[in-house]
Amino acid sequence: MTVQPTAPIAADQEAAFRKLDLPKDHPSVKSGKVGVLLVNLGTPDGTDYWPMRRYLREFLSDKRVIEWPRAIWYPILYGIVLMTRPGKSGKAYVRSGTRKRTSRLCARSRAVSRTNCPRCWAMRAAS
Repeated sequence: MTVQPTAPIAADQEAAFRKLDLPKDHPSVKSGKVGVLLVNLGTPDGTDYWPMRRYLREFLSDKRVIEWPRAIWYPILYGIVLMTRPGKSGKAYVRSGTRKRTSRLCARSRAVSRTNCPRCWAMRAAS
């Protein structure tokens, strides 16, 4: 992918970037450019209760999505969220038109492509 150069970032942005609390084993990071990474963590197989529940369970069980301790999060997820959200989320998917051929990620990619920001997008292999 070819990345077009962007305007230099301001000194205050540079200083804020240098203050980031990165893990000790994190590789060094060059600063000076801003980019956008759009990631789609998948979509449900359907909009009725069970496909939405399966999708939400997988999505909300990901440690990178919900960073709470499992002992706290799982009772909330299995006791409340997965009992109430699948129906509501399925209706929201139908209303928003996301079950059409064009995903939200593609729509967002098109919107970002009108900017001067470098961009890249990715999607998990599973549905």
